[in-house]
Amino acid sequence: METTQFKTNIKCSGCIATVTPVLNSLVGEDNWEVDLQSPDKVLTIAKENIDKSEVRNAIEKAGYRAESLA
Repeated sequence: METTQFKTNIKCSGCIATVTPVLNSLVGEDNWEVDLQSPDKVLTIAKENIDKSEVRNAIEKAGYRAESLA
């Protein structure tokens, strides 16, 4: 399965709770995770053919930053 990664400023479980409804509706429950141990707080989405700008905009509307990693 293809994955897409974003560098974010999602830094804690409270932040994850805020973005969970947004990401679940956009890419589906269990299709994403944020590595809080990574210095870049990497959001990984495991879904084919996602629109990176749509994900970035949704994260930004929730109050966070997301920068696509290659």
